Amino acid sequence: MDYEEAKRRARDDDPKVRRSVASRTDVKPELLFFLAEDPSPEVRRTLAANLSVPGMADLVLAQDSDEGVRTGLVEKISRMAPDLSIGERGRLCDTAAEALNILARDQITRVRQVLSEALKDVAHAPPEVINALARDSQAVVACPVLEFSPVLSDADLLEIIASGPAQGGLGAIAGRVSVSQDLSAAIGATNDVDAIGRLLANANAQIREETLDLIIDRAPAHELWHAPLAHRPRLSPATAGRMARFLADNLLDALSGRDDLDGETLKAVKKVVRRRLGDESNLPDNEGSQIMDFMKINPPVDMVKSLNETGRLDHAVILKAVYAGDFSFVLAALIARTGLSLKVVRKVFAGQSAKGIVSMVWKAGLSMELALLLQQRMGRVPPEEVLGNSTETAFPLNEDEMNWQLEFFADYRN
Repeated sequence: MDYEEAKRRARDDDPKVRRSVASRTDVKPELLFFLAEDPSPEVRRTLAANLSVPGMADLVLAQDSDEGVRTGLVEKISRMAPDLSIGERGRLCDTAAEALNILARDQITRVRQVLSEALKDVAHAPPEVINALARDSQAVVACPVLEFSPVLSDADLLEIIASGPAQGGLGAIAGRVSVSQDLSAAIGATNDVDAIGRLLANANAQIREETLDLIIDRAPAHELWHAPLAHRPRLSPATAGRMARFLADNLLDALSGRDDLDGETLKAVKKVVRRRLGDESNLPDNEGSQIMDFMKINPPVDMVKSLNETGRLDHAVILKAVYAGDFSFVLAALIARTGLSLKVVRKVFAGQSAKGIVSMVWKAGLSMELALLLQQRMGRVPPEEVLGNSTETAFPLNEDEMNWQLEFFADYRN
């Protein structure tokens, strides 16, 4: 377009005419720069999307009062970024990086979100921009770059973990295509259950054995971790054996049936499986005789009642004791929370009564999840007689039935 004609149109009273100039790629840069301060937002939005706009105009548009202008600028510069080779990163790239720096600190979350999504996998995106986005307080801004950006180093990520990322940020880091041992250790040391679950499920995450041990110490109380733990590669015999003590039966089958475990590890797993099934005859040195020891010794009733009176005998504490195999403590907890006698509670377990165990757990104000575990682990109820399953939370008996069961065992005489 002729310069004078373009100049005349750029000053036209009709915004549509000025907008037509803002969209062109064959006008002088100074005319496009002039339009960066046009009174019409529509003109400035059109200009923001124009790849021919000079970098100095982009800097003006990056501070525009209109959100649509700034969002359009983000989308344009981000489209350009992957196509700029190292040799082409001259003045244009410098001004573009400066504009991105301004946009990365924009007060509107949507602008920063669009920028993060656009730059998340750009290998040569400006590091200062990516770091600003990664440390953003909004998850929709921080998480895309935390999970995907190749610009972030381990040192950057460790610093972000230490300072506390946005909600969901730890999970985003745990899901990266490559997670080092140091990053895994830092995530494993947090209390973010979802992030640790995602870390365990990430086949590309490198996890030291000591980090895995610390996670397994806490795993009984976090069912979310169980499935990914059962499928973690390269498990040591000790680690696999510890996991076998608390995994649900379906995951236990998956663990013991893996074809990548060596003979020693399989032996450790199967030993625990036999113990849990109560198959005493196949255990060396009569190890199976220890399974029902909780029925023979006096449980710590007084101590557990004190915990109950101070409100510290909650579901999580009892569940942890079950997974740890501290059945004597669990027996005492049932006594403390139900008011039943030791004799009655022992009768229920000695009789391998699924209905009796479910009724005691209900009376104690605990969950059906716990009732299922106690049937399997303490009551040694045959699998075909176990009441309930892992997908149901409701008790399978009504209140009258459960009260009757408890009265029956209280009146029952051997």
